[in-house]
Amino acid sequence: MTYDIVIRGGDVIARAGRFTGDIAVSGGRIVALGAGLGPADREIDARGRIVTPGGVDPHCHIEQLSGMGLVNADTFETATAAAAMGGTTTLISFAAQMRGERPRDTVAAYAERARRGARVDHAFHFSVADPAAPHFHDDLMALAAEGHRSIKVFTTYAIGLGDAQILAVMDTARDAGALLCVHCETDAIVARERARLLAAGRTRPLDHAASRPREAEAEATHRICRFAELTGARVMIFHVTCIEALEEVRAARARGAPVLAETCTHYLFQTEAALDRPGLEGAKWMCSPPQRAPEDRDALWEALARGDLALVSSDHAPYRFDASGKLAAGETPPFDKIANGQPGLELRLPLLFDAMVTRGRLGAHAFVELTAAAPARLYGLPRKGDIAPGMDADLVLWDPGRTHTYGADDLHDNVGYNPFEGHTVTGWPERVLLRGETIVEDGVLHAQPGSGRWIARPEPGAPR
Repeated sequence: MTYDIVIRGGDVIARAGRFTGDIAVSGGRIVALGAGLGPADREIDARGRIVTPGGVDPHCHIEQLSGMGLVNADTFETATAAAAMGGTTTLISFAAQMRGERPRDTVAAYAERARRGARVDHAFHFSVADPAAPHFHDDLMALAAEGHRSIKVFTTYAIGLGDAQILAVMDTARDAGALLCVHCETDAIVARERARLLAAGRTRPLDHAASRPREAEAEATHRICRFAELTGARVMIFHVTCIEALEEVRAARARGAPVLAETCTHYLFQTEAALDRPGLEGAKWMCSPPQRAPEDRDALWEALARGDLALVSSDHAPYRFDASGKLAAGETPPFDKIANGQPGLELRLPLLFDAMVTRGRLGAHAFVELTAAAPARLYGLPRKGDIAPGMDADLVLWDPGRTHTYGADDLHDNVGYNPFEGHTVTGWPERVLLRGETIVEDGVLHAQPGSGRWIARPEPGAPR
């Protein structure tokens, strides 16, 4: 047969192993792996390049209204441009409910935004704000049956749910075959520490870290793990940052609780020292939960190696450093009036490739597992996250010798700054393919708005 494309002679890293050879593509899917494949209508020379699956980022905030009443800086068009340029070909963003809004209406509105703008493939988590909204339970059951297989709840912020509400949503998620994702911080602890700090005149971005202490994260993580055991609901603990929360996850999993956990790129590369900058400059690095100490950062890497953490996401939460975002409350706002979040969609893969593949920390197979294979598998994304026959031809060709130093504003999102300015990586996504089509080549974006597809997830992912 004649293939549509043969990607020839690359150093291919798949979940099943690593080999040097060819990848044959027809109809947008991988149809053969081997040596000397062909003929093909088109060939791509991958000699001297490392080929990995396209990245799968399951934790992104796009065109979302925050708890502070601010809309993220990115549209689906700009966020997915950044994703593609960084080698991410599939993402899961949030369909965030407003109070009183029917879940089906929430999802429909976000789906329409993505249909117009998304340049990469995508799915949605339904993010709960109001479980008392009309048709809440029935809509979640129906949405899951249609392929929306994940739900998010908060234990903090104005949209945080009480324990009884969380338990009820867990029952629904279990019955729907959906994964429940949880932001774990105990709101009472956060409120207490925030009030104490503000009363003492401690208002700097650095004080944000003290206002959301590790005890808040650990306590909420413990509680959610126990709730998962009680209800049998499958749970993903989002953005784990500290040793104490890791211990709760590890203990729960040892008991057989249906608990998974992730961390995010910035927690692997930053500490709370990122917030300690002159004036309000540290606001650019503010996120919740906050970055922790160097020993916590090291513990996260160890937990990835042990399997206590299942994957690494970006938690892309973009706000500009101006009156539309971080400085919406004025030019000198206290930390509690500053939007939380930083950009990460474009940064996640290059930072981790440099650390894991180029420098050898955890290795190339772990890189593929943590950034593509595990997110696709655990969130039930069919045909994503691996290089094997039958999979979508979502591929990244890396130039392993290319070195890049990030600049002040060189990302392709709409944020206006780069939190990793000055950081140098070796290994660069030279060409990115989505379903066999080249969407990035030599720094040029070819993907058009609306070319990304929504992915139905008809089956929940593997339970553990």
